[in-house]
Amino acid sequence: MSKLWQARFFTTANHLRELPKLNVPEIAFVGRSNAGKSSAINILCNQKGLAYASKTPGRTQHLNFFSIGGAHPAQHRKDPTDVSKIEMFLVDLPGYGYAQVSHASKDHWNKLLGDYLMGRKQLKGVVLMMDSRHPFQKLDTELVEWFATTGKPIHCLLTKADKLSRSQASNALRLTQSVFKSYVDEKGKPFPYTVQLFSSVKHIGLDEATKKILEWAGVHDASDKKMADGEAAGEEVVPVDGKPTVSS
Repeated sequence: MSKLWQARFFTTANHLRELPKLNVPEIAFVGRSNAGKSSAINILCNQKGLAYASKTPGRTQHLNFFSIGGAHPAQHRKDPTDVSKIEMFLVDLPGYGYAQVSHASKDHWNKLLGDYLMGRKQLKGVVLMMDSRHPFQKLDTELVEWFATTGKPIHCLLTKADKLSRSQASNALRLTQSVFKSYVDEKGKPFPYTVQLFSSVKHIGLDEATKKILEWAGVHDASDKKMADGEAAGEEVVPVDGKPTVSS
């Protein structure tokens, strides 16, 4: 059972002063308004209505925080979360490129997004959603290049991969990998950018995405801890493929 299944809505922020005061790792989700961001968060957390998917993409203009830890999957979502046991936050950022809102709202939204991404110390990395059929649209490229100055990692989910043939999906993956490799720092070192195929509908890439998110946050699933405890005790630990990793 994934640790992300413990996710509970924690708070929403429309100003930096409203951000949570807890000093725990944060993983942000960002992407174009129609890239499937809300659906990805919901399926990763195994909850249908955790992240709100509006019928009008681009309406969400707040930072929504979902806590991991301090609750359990069977617990009613209205029951209180034990704040002292929160291990990390997933942060749903406003989608970009599609919102039908006023210029004043967009300016406020862009500043909030920028200040958070560039200045939030708790932020460990960004999960970038790109439609696998249309990767690297102008705003996607601008975000990747702009965020590079932070030195923090990006993990790209090429969403809606179920809509592609196998060859098309492979081509989209190779293209994105190639573009990411072109981003290097002044010493020629590649930026920490990774990519995978993903589908909320067909559950493609869930394990890989979950592993990356928890790895960034330094949080372990119960299954990982059980395996680690077995290794420490010198027990034979048998993973899914049936091959033991430790022999006593």
